[in-house]
Amino acid sequence: MEPATAPDTADDTPPGGDRRPGYLYRQVAAYLASHPDQVLKVGEVTTAIAARSTGAVFEALKKMAAAGYATHQTGPHRFQITNAGIDAAGAMPPPAPRSSGGGRGVGRRRPVPRPNGDLYFPRRLAGATDVDVLRRLRDKRIPVLLYGPPGTGKTALVEAAFPDLLTVAGTGDTVVEDFLGNFIPLPGGGYEFVYGPLVTAMREGRALLIDDATLIPPKVLAVLYPAMDGRRVITIPGYRNERVEAVDGFYVIAGHNPGVHGAILTEALASRFEVHIEVTTDWDLARHLGVPAPAVQAAIALNADLAAGRVSWAPQLRELLGFARVRKTLGLPAAIGNLAGRAPEDDRSAVTAALQQHFGADVTALTLGKQR
Repeated sequence: MEPATAPDTADDTPPGGDRRPGYLYRQVAAYLASHPDQVLKVGEVTTAIAARSTGAVFEALKKMAAAGYATHQTGPHRFQITNAGIDAAGAMPPPAPRSSGGGRGVGRRRPVPRPNGDLYFPRRLAGATDVDVLRRLRDKRIPVLLYGPPGTGKTALVEAAFPDLLTVAGTGDTVVEDFLGNFIPLPGGGYEFVYGPLVTAMREGRALLIDDATLIPPKVLAVLYPAMDGRRVITIPGYRNERVEAVDGFYVIAGHNPGVHGAILTEALASRFEVHIEVTTDWDLARHLGVPAPAVQAAIALNADLAAGRVSWAPQLRELLGFARVRKTLGLPAAIGNLAGRAPEDDRSAVTAALQQHFGADVTALTLGKQR
């Protein structure tokens, strides 16, 4: 259960009566920094710093997590300081900027670190950010299906939202054992049963991403359904019919790439996810991360063709960020040629034409030349 919340200043007064702004936040940040290898519960931090309000401590911890200074796990709520939090040395995070519009728009939030160290830049969703919305839905056990073209950032979003994430990468060859586990041979002979990610997530209260879920045969996906409904219990037929019950924090989220060959969104699967969220490429973010404007404009035009059915592929954020990296390493002409070469053969002429139009130069896919 989430600790009762309180205003951030509710317990910001030390024993001596000092009312310096941010005192509690600095206490919380300092304690996490002194235990960098520990994942700490809200109550543990409250007790350690002798704070009066668990709710106020929880608010300070959430503020750290929103700034990327701490990771936030649920079931129960636990926090661990990040390298960015250590570098901040207890400084309060700057307020998020307002949007340039005249209303009460939500400004761009601070980036959230992913497990591989890359940063995810949250996007607006339902009056908050996508990261916050996913965390709230997890707290309420409301499963989410993310859908959109490959490369738009679905996996990155889930990794940013859930640091405790486990993943099953779906293909047409995925089998039930990829969820539940299987016997593996031991070096000295014999076999040992190793539990799969579904079992681990249920027992440890972790989030489980089913990536490319609609590529998995429907009969295989059915192994998830009793874990996701009110029962929250499964059995492992291949291992003594062992019973597995989900603990608090267990959560299933899935990704779906419509239009990908072999992807089938069945009614049984779609109905298991109460919230469906479309994920498209953030063109402003692409520009912000250094992608040249002509590349972004070409991608926007090609995505319009994709929506109209004139092409079957168009560059998304993944390809645009790759463009920026190749440009920095090999130069602009090589980056343009590489992007043209990444297009499927059937769509390469359309992609090449769009790049030529927006860059104003002839485009040729990267090809080895003669020996020098």
